[in-house]
Amino acid sequence: LALNGALTFASAAAAWREGSALLATRPPRRLDLAAISQADSAGLACVLALLAAGRQRDPALRIVNAPAELVALARVCDAEAWIADAPPA
Repeated sequence: LALNGALTFASAAAAWREGSALLATRPPRRLDLAAISQADSAGLACVLALLAAGRQRDPALRIVNAPAELVALARVCDAEAWIADAPPA
């Protein structure tokens, strides 16, 4: 599953709805964030919520290619370990 574009207060709810619907039908092994062009705290919350929802179906789900902006937000929130690149288990 790949997210793209801005992931902000304006778009996070829609991204959550679309992403969670996809996770329910076919859980991926990776949540690829390489194409995210902008992110804020709502975007981080969306990513973490998608990760949690996806891991309910597949505990091996991993986030890959997190942009620096999102990693910096996660660091401030003490959530960096959740979005760090990690190979699937």
